[in-house]
Amino acid sequence: MLKPLVHNVLVSINGSESSTHAAMYGILMAKQQHVNLKFVCVVDTATLKRLTISHFLLEEENASFAQNLRADGQKYLDYAMMLAKKKGVKAQAELLEGSVWGEVISAADNFKAELILIGGSGAQDASRTVTSGSKGHFSLVDKEIIMNSHCSVMVVREPQIEQLFRIA
Repeated sequence: MLKPLVHNVLVSINGSESSTHAAMYGILMAKQQHVNLKFVCVVDTATLKRLTISHFLLEEENASFAQNLRADGQKYLDYAMMLAKKKGVKAQAELLEGSVWGEVISAADNFKAELILIGGSGAQDASRTVTSGSKGHFSLVDKEIIMNSHCSVMVVREPQIEQLFRIA
């Protein structure tokens, strides 16, 4: 008998609308296919460190930005967990720090994820550095996740996800 392809799904959350859509998709997947679900949000302390070393930020500014980013990241994770609870889905959430793509891949490996969900960003998603691809836009972070992941990566572009989430 063929085993299910996916047991553990990791969703990368960054506060953008597209990552919220990926969270909704993951929640619906967990509800329908009974997969284990984990949300991760990464505070990009690697970039803050580079900016401090390059003297674009002072140490005090670095600490302040990092603290604000941690608070925002926790808020994004809490929102995703609230959405999961609303649909009766159990999930895990973890706030990480470091290089975003590296931490997402490491978290997926530790969770033994068979699938990583990322939001399909577009030009309207100003919170991300976007570069053109042949089929749309990907952030540099998303490209690194796709290229370096040890499991499958799915870009969520379901146009009706909010409506599907409401009726599920």
